[in-house]
Amino acid sequence: MKAQILKELGQADILLPSLVAAGLSANDRIKVRLSALQAAAAHAREPGRPVNELAVESHAAGIAPAAIASLINSADLIGESRLTAPNLAKLMKEIQGDVDTMIRSVSAGDAVEGDRARGRLNAIQAAGLLDASPEIELSRITRLTSAAQDAGDTLHRLVMDLHKALNRLAVGCSEENLAGARVFGLQSEDRVPIESFMRGLAETRALKFDHPGLDTMATRSDGRLLIQNDIGTTDAHVLVVAVKRNAVTVTYTDVHLARAKFFVSLFGHFDAEWSGLDHHASTGFEDGGFFLVTGRLQARTATDRNEFLTAVGSALVFLIDWNKARKLLRNWVNKDDAAKILEWAARQRVGHRGFLELGGNELLGSAVRNAAPTRIGFGERLDQVLGRTAAMDFLKSALRLSTEALLAGHSVRTVRDELEAELVRRLERVESALLAVVLRQIGLAHDLSITISGYIAGLLAGQETDGKALAARASRIEQKADRIALEARREVNRFGARPIIEQLVDRAEEAVDELEQAAFIASLTSASVDKQLISALGELCAIAVTAAEAAASGLAAAAEVPEGRRADSEDALAAVVRLVDAEHAADCQERAITSLVFTGNHDTTTSLSVLELARAIERSTDRLAGFGHLLRQHVMTDLAA
Repeated sequence: MKAQILKELGQADILLPSLVAAGLSANDRIKVRLSALQAAAAHAREPGRPVNELAVESHAAGIAPAAIASLINSADLIGESRLTAPNLAKLMKEIQGDVDTMIRSVSAGDAVEGDRARGRLNAIQAAGLLDASPEIELSRITRLTSAAQDAGDTLHRLVMDLHKALNRLAVGCSEENLAGARVFGLQSEDRVPIESFMRGLAETRALKFDHPGLDTMATRSDGRLLIQNDIGTTDAHVLVVAVKRNAVTVTYTDVHLARAKFFVSLFGHFDAEWSGLDHHASTGFEDGGFFLVTGRLQARTATDRNEFLTAVGSALVFLIDWNKARKLLRNWVNKDDAAKILEWAARQRVGHRGFLELGGNELLGSAVRNAAPTRIGFGERLDQVLGRTAAMDFLKSALRLSTEALLAGHSVRTVRDELEAELVRRLERVESALLAVVLRQIGLAHDLSITISGYIAGLLAGQETDGKALAARASRIEQKADRIALEARREVNRFGARPIIEQLVDRAEEAVDELEQAAFIASLTSASVDKQLISALGELCAIAVTAAEAAASGLAAAAEVPEGRRADSEDALAAVVRLVDAEHAADCQERAITSLVFTGNHDTTTSLSVLELARAIERSTDRLAGFGHLLRQHVMTDLAA
């Protein structure tokens, strides 16, 4: 199939050395199989005589010795002129296939000779000499294996002539190894470009690990250097590079359009011109054809040309199993992000083959099952749980860790442990991000407490105040806090965060509600209220401000605890202590205000408004103290992890 693609591209001549080698190998196999026919006939005639099972010859030709030995030893006569043996029909088909291979090889270098040989084979087939059946006439074996001139044309004579033709062709394409490439027919100016291409290939070749591929051949044809790389095992996946002076033309074929686009994207920093991705219909390939793209770089200097050739060589390993890796990653992120991850892996010289070697999907599944069994459901994408950026970063880490482990000879267990730890850290960062949303709520509670405190201070100073503006501002802040709480709950559910995060959202929302109620009552409070009561309310407001500040600082510190910062855990726990102290102080101050109301000579309206205002502010500190207890539980859980 590689030969078919190169023929369609008009570059089949580069395969001549490999075709000649294939033809010579087929010749070796035919000799063993024809000898097996002769040995089977001899054994069938004289079963008692020692038999040569052709084991050494079979091994040398790459044929399973057991099958040949079985055919020879089990051969029997049918009557006096016919022979039967196990797998005889299969042997006849294999002989015909090997002759076909030899003829194709000769045709690649000498079309006239190849056509002549094809005509001779057709005549032999028409005579029924190669018919595949479980029985064969002894006379047919003689006609197949004879090389005598008076026997007329025989298969053996055809094979001998093909062998001679292949030997002549082999002289003309004598190979050498240049920096790992099989080359023939070069000129002195071709060596540096080939070495540049092979240098790039060598830089990344290790990243294919045990996968076959990346074999390179080069020759001179029609006044230019041709470099061909088979990339991997896919039939229509071929790269041919033509070099003429400082001009480089890259012809690339692929059955996958997305991978072809990916290939082109790797050379954006070169001033190369690329054709569109044309689809070529061709039978025998996946989806009935392949995509072809051509790139051309007219380099200013030989150095620029060689740099481009090195880049092309180094990029090829990242094409092997690219589509397989993309499909796998699409189980965890969307398809565009899967392609972006693979592009990152190529540019960072990480690749994806190590990831696939270590299990790929199972590697990720194991990390999810062990690190987050209740957080990530079966079939749930990582970007839906971690967020797009965090999910992509985690998958990049999976590719990088896999490659590093294989290159260093580490076990898959090591990679799994590191991935599980990485996933736990990512999930903790998600919770830290959620805590940042809660911090916005606490910030609004602080705004409300400062606003109320400022209003009370204005009353105490005898300044002109606007109760309606206070109530309106407090209402806007409370509505904003409600929207933040709804957003936080959605994110908690989407990310599958621990229940304690939502409980923190609830306590913060309750504190804002109490402060909004306090602001509403304060807006109704008259400036004529006894200054002693106003002063006591101001002290209570100051405690509420302190509580909101302690909640904010504790939450900010707690968000850093998963990063392993011990000082932050100490700061968070200290803030919780301040919250509890503030709640106790608010209790005491609220009772002091109650005593002032009951022991003073105040009208009913004043008494009720002061008492309700004090109680609303004190309840907000209760909610913040409850927030603090939850925060302490959250921090202790992180420290114990």
